[in-house]
Amino acid sequence: MTDAELTQSVRTPEEIGAWLAERVSHFLQIPAGEIDPEGSLAGYGLDSVYVFALCGEITDDLGLPIEPTLLWDIDTLSALTAHLVGLAAE
Repeated sequence: MTDAELTQSVRTPEEIGAWLAERVSHFLQIPAGEIDPEGSLAGYGLDSVYVFALCGEITDDLGLPIEPTLLWDIDTLSALTAHLVGLAAE
């Protein structure tokens, strides 16, 4: 494992949550601080195009491959963060 891969793979739950909030805020064009971690992503307007893009970024940047359908089942940033932290721990 390279240093870059090691750095990429070692992230705290807080870092993952902040990264997710930043990515969602980018897609929705609203400040990350205005996104409630317990709010519905669909309620914010995160549509299927953005869901596919977010899943691709999760795979590319966090090294955690997930299916876009997961975001319809796990619809909040806090739940998605917890799920990704669990995947990263495996």
